[in-house]
Amino acid sequence: MILEMVFWFLLFLLVYIYAGYPVLSMVLAKMFPSREPAPPQEWPSLTMVISAYNEETVIAEKLNNSLQLDYPRDRFQIVVISDASEDKTDDIVSHHDDGRVSLIRVEGRRGKTHGISVVVPQLKSELVVFSDANAIYKKDALKKLVAHFADEKVGYVVGNAQYYKENQSSAGEHESTYWDMEVKLKMYESRLSSVVGGDGAIYAIRTSLFLPMEDDDINDFVNPLQIITQGYRGVFEAGAVCYEHTADSFEKEIGRKRRIVNRSWRGLMKNKSVLNPFKTGFHAFQVFSHKMLRWLGGVFLLAFFIVNIFLWREHWIYQLSLAAQILFFLLALTGRVLVRRNGSAPFLFSTPYYFMAVNFASIMGIIDNYLGRKYTTWQTIREA
Repeated sequence: MILEMVFWFLLFLLVYIYAGYPVLSMVLAKMFPSREPAPPQEWPSLTMVISAYNEETVIAEKLNNSLQLDYPRDRFQIVVISDASEDKTDDIVSHHDDGRVSLIRVEGRRGKTHGISVVVPQLKSELVVFSDANAIYKKDALKKLVAHFADEKVGYVVGNAQYYKENQSSAGEHESTYWDMEVKLKMYESRLSSVVGGDGAIYAIRTSLFLPMEDDDINDFVNPLQIITQGYRGVFEAGAVCYEHTADSFEKEIGRKRRIVNRSWRGLMKNKSVLNPFKTGFHAFQVFSHKMLRWLGGVFLLAFFIVNIFLWREHWIYQLSLAAQILFFLLALTGRVLVRRNGSAPFLFSTPYYFMAVNFASIMGIIDNYLGRKYTTWQTIREA
């Protein structure tokens, strides 16, 4: 029966998306042990590019943290791109007493990617590290990142962005747990071929490989895709650590994911060649599995539920499957009600809610794309 075949195919697909691909990556990665890169004889010149919009509460701390990092003073510069900030961000940066800090203000509120596309081609340093205004680096983070560029095949290196564990909101706890699993997956991907995407809080590239992007592109996903298609690979460095705060509510976190998927989907469609295994090798499989299938997970979940409804009379296993899904949806719905009422919910309810909300956000992000809705600017959503 065709519907039964569809049911089992969708079940296999869902298991593969959320468990199979990570497990497969882990197993394969064990065949390729991690190697610590040797420090270069001479550290290359490096510019940290910090994108900022109304960051007066954190920018001074960010600059002080960056200037205290373990990297040769004469090889390190900081450029803050102000996306038409309306608070005291520009004053704080422009009046900083360290000559290695400079401000470039971009008028018109065009967004992070526009600012980066304007500024990076002007830089003279060999490497660029991108960062957020609220990302606080560990002292050795830059050297950990840069050491990998001794390998001429490496085009970008992604650091390990972690979330502060103290005083996390319920949404933050779930995002932090999800991110811990993502970090492990990045490690596996890096060993096998290339880590999928960058991280706006901490990732570095060879300046010569940078290609300008459109304003609606999400820079830390599209930029690595462009580097991969130029024949280079991307590495994840778990030892290059920075810290950020998580979102203070489910609504903000889900809204952020909706915007990310909207921009990432559009970016992938513009760079479809990365999905061609004859051009990018195993990385094509990684992008397809880690990103494309996962973004479509909500569609597959909905299709699985609908097919199950039509099959529920055929066998007890379909009845059990349908009952389990309905129970899961009810738990998620209860979680939503509790979160909206109290700001949090017990784990039994908040986890199904977070899972369903993230998948719903992905669907809406993709729908937004085909409805012509674009996101180019951002609002800070992290806790102060």
